[in-house]
Amino acid sequence: MTSASVLSVARFLAMCFLAVGANATAQSPDGVWRSEGYGDVFAVKGTEWKTFEITSTTCVPGATARQIAGATADREATFQENGSDQFFVRSGGSGDHKIMHRQGAASDIRIDRISQIPAVCDHPTPDTPQNNFEVFTRTWAEQYISFDLKHADWGRITAANRPKVTAKTSQAELFEILVGMIRPFGDAHTGIDAQSINQSFKGFKLGIERAPKSVLKVTDSAYLKEPLEDYCQDQVQYGHIDGTTGYLRILSFSGFSAVRGFATGLEELERALDKIFSDKSLQALVIDVRINSGGDDPYGLAIAARLATREYLAYTKVARADPADRNKWTPGDPNWVKPSTRPGFRGPIVELTGPSTVSAGETFTQAVMGRTPHVTRIGENTQGVFSDVLGRKLPNGWTFWLPNEVFLTPEGKAFDGPGIPPDIPVPVFAPGDLAAGKDPAMAKAIEVLASARSQNPR
Repeated sequence: MTSASVLSVARFLAMCFLAVGANATAQSPDGVWRSEGYGDVFAVKGTEWKTFEITSTTCVPGATARQIAGATADREATFQENGSDQFFVRSGGSGDHKIMHRQGAASDIRIDRISQIPAVCDHPTPDTPQNNFEVFTRTWAEQYISFDLKHADWGRITAANRPKVTAKTSQAELFEILVGMIRPFGDAHTGIDAQSINQSFKGFKLGIERAPKSVLKVTDSAYLKEPLEDYCQDQVQYGHIDGTTGYLRILSFSGFSAVRGFATGLEELERALDKIFSDKSLQALVIDVRINSGGDDPYGLAIAARLATREYLAYTKVARADPADRNKWTPGDPNWVKPSTRPGFRGPIVELTGPSTVSAGETFTQAVMGRTPHVTRIGENTQGVFSDVLGRKLPNGWTFWLPNEVFLTPEGKAFDGPGIPPDIPVPVFAPGDLAAGKDPAMAKAIEVLASARSQNPR
């Protein structure tokens, strides 16, 4: 960071400190705020909202957002960053406590007013190899949720790698060191994007390869009555296995609209579901998320609402709340499935899952687990990553990400790591089956639905 940019940050923060004493009111977000969990400090002045990503030893300026809308019935102000990403702030019960909600997330973040920016941000962390290493390792130490699950001693891993980083360490060498520290976790919600050297790393469960969409050709040719109809920029597809059995394939929970943004994607999804569930011949349904790259969790809740026969708790989200104690969590944020009044389907459903069912594909699976009648899962365990990814920047401009949240069932169980297991285990896209043009999971789904319908013809 240049001396000029450091000065600019200092001037902005000074303006915010003045705002706390002179202009802040119970309804105004002006001032300095700190998130509960997540490691963020926000400095707000007028229409500008600046984020600072902090740890106990580092501070890196994050994104800057601009206010795009004022108060409405359910929010005090709406802000936009990165061209289209939006979040809003609503009352939290007092002028010193508010709720922040990012569109596309299934949870809120509590923010509390603080008297001044933390001392660690008096001088934002400079760009040196050692400081980049410090920001990376401290962020992981204070935010990552799965050290115990991975049987990893992060303190020991950090101590073993710190001597490798000196003032002369090249960017390429630093990238290899950082990747080497996290690759063994096999966590699909971790990664590094080193833009300056055109290198990137994305984690994935060890011993598992991402299945390409091309494997679905065997399903199309062997089991579908007709070509699928595409919706939501080809991410949602629908057709028939036979005259009364529908087949809903969801390839992701993102990119639903040509216009970037969660709200427009939700509109596209709702229109697609209106048409799909207006199918008068539909008596049984297969939902296929075996190839699903994830996305926005609320889209999955919207689909679950079209399938629900009663209101039920989908999951409760918590986030790491203490930099040192990995067993301290934010208060639970429940997410409910409420039956929609728009066209839906209440009959027998089978869901196909596998290791390439990732992230929002898994939270959707979790969201339909409480449905009545039960959605029968067939296939293999899902990937085992649920949290929204916590995106972070290094002083050198690289970005990295990791999970800091846990999705809990109504009984308090989490599926991070192993993933959600099927009710009926069946191999998913095994090489031998693909070569023979077979899809055993689809065959089992048809069998299960035929049995369900014979037991309950209505």
